[in-house]
Amino acid sequence: MKLVKKIGLVLLIALVIAQFFGPEKNLGDVATIAAFEAETNPPEDIKLILKNACYDCHSDVTEYPWYNNITPVNYWMNHHVEEGKEHFNISKWAGNSIKRKDHKFEELIEEVEEGEMPLNSYTWTHGDAKLSDAQVKALIDWAKNVRVMYAMAPKPE
Repeated sequence: MKLVKKIGLVLLIALVIAQFFGPEKNLGDVATIAAFEAETNPPEDIKLILKNACYDCHSDVTEYPWYNNITPVNYWMNHHVEEGKEHFNISKWAGNSIKRKDHKFEELIEEVEEGEMPLNSYTWTHGDAKLSDAQVKALIDWAKNVRVMYAMAPKPE
């Protein structure tokens, strides 16, 4: 057997074996989002935007597509989810200070205004996550109102 065929066979076997392993899925309790929604009080249209464009990568609750069962795609997706939660985790909202919450909303506004969020790689496969100009404006206006609420909140002594 030629060397190229042997290498190809070894890679194929490794790929088949890899299908039996994968990262732990991000399947937390949807109730973890409730504290964020109760505190920030998003209207229904904003809740829908958050659900379609944000929660999969920025909460402990991810709805996985069928292709997440394929290795190495599942590792790539897991990396994106973990990175997203590292920057902005809605499920851990209650544990943050007012200053940190305000900063997270400042970052949210900046990322959405610059078109950095949601990621293009996410909107390619989640068409409902691609935000229209009106949705971007509504999301930013809501986020700015939340920042005003945080600015008016009593400061801890």
